[in-house]
Amino acid sequence: MDSHLVLIEKSFDTCYSIGAREALDELPECFTITDPSISGHPIVFASSCFLKMSRYSEDEVIGRNGRIFQGPKTNRRSVMEIREAIREERALQISLLNYRKDGTPFWMLFHMCPVFCKEDGRVVHFVAVQVPILGRQRLNGTSLSEEGSGFREIVFGSCRREVCSDSLVDTGRVLSLDSDTRGLNIAETCEASEAEKRRAASAIKNILSVLTQHSESTGKLVCGKRCSLPGATLVSSSLNISLGRIKQSFVLTEPHLPDMPIVYASDAFLELTGYARNEVLGRNCRFLSGVETNSSVLQKIKESIQTEQACTVRILNYRKNKSTFRNLLHISPVRNATGKVLCMHKFLLLSCMHKFLLLSCMHKFLLLSFIYLLLKCPLI
Repeated sequence: MDSHLVLIEKSFDTCYSIGAREALDELPECFTITDPSISGHPIVFASSCFLKMSRYSEDEVIGRNGRIFQGPKTNRRSVMEIREAIREERALQISLLNYRKDGTPFWMLFHMCPVFCKEDGRVVHFVAVQVPILGRQRLNGTSLSEEGSGFREIVFGSCRREVCSDSLVDTGRVLSLDSDTRGLNIAETCEASEAEKRRAASAIKNILSVLTQHSESTGKLVCGKRCSLPGATLVSSSLNISLGRIKQSFVLTEPHLPDMPIVYASDAFLELTGYARNEVLGRNCRFLSGVETNSSVLQKIKESIQTEQACTVRILNYRKNKSTFRNLLHISPVRNATGKVLCMHKFLLLSCMHKFLLLSCMHKFLLLSFIYLLLKCPLI
């Protein structure tokens, strides 16, 4: 099975018990569940009602980003409002024009909310409920009925290629479309009724109830509100998504917490070491060491951390299955404007790889670190 799909499957199965999927499918609502910690913020669960409404199969939806349901008449400002809500890790209710697989446009009430881990307060998933808006389904005076063949022709001609292709060219085109601010007011808003808004809010409560119930048996209890934990350091969903675009193996650690725990682990790191994300977060990196790991190298790493200086070493580490691998490890502090270390980032690369790859990874990460610092320390 593809490593990306393995991560998606683990995302759901490690949080909820075996009967969670069946219990969620019994709900009459149309909804999806996404994971912001996985590269691309993919869908990890789609209800049968949603699949029926969108006319996609489960295989066509799972692992994909929700942008595949957007089209040429989807309001870009609405899309940006959703992105902002994800960045701020808050709930949002907004009217949105989406497209079915056959290109048919339809208005829906989009109600999204974060799902928090009760233990550490981080966002583990987002739930997005879609309630079709009945009546008044018109766009600039044009009916959005399913018989709109003209619309269907436009859709197939300009924006549905990403459904059929995973190529970098198409992905880049889609991202460009999403970031385009031209034509923000193409579609007039179709407001949902109060009854439809209440239905969406009720659906969110029902879904959260099922998720909470089925998270108890796994020991990873979730809830709809963040628990405030003093001293806890959380990597925001927006930073998670940005870091997920870096395809190399690395972790972020928090030097101001006891035992310097890992607060972020990339998908490539999980694939390299064989661990699941929940088995890594909150632990010190020493779990990768073993009996044959050179103690002098470990001492050099320790001194680098104590002096808050960067270092690069070759080290023998251990995967979850106890097999060994040699890698080129680079450790570097991330500082704020005053020079204070906010976190430490560590890149793990197989030793057979070239150094230019390490430098490339560092450049990408430093750019994201700079954006992260601006978000945390805005200029006034």
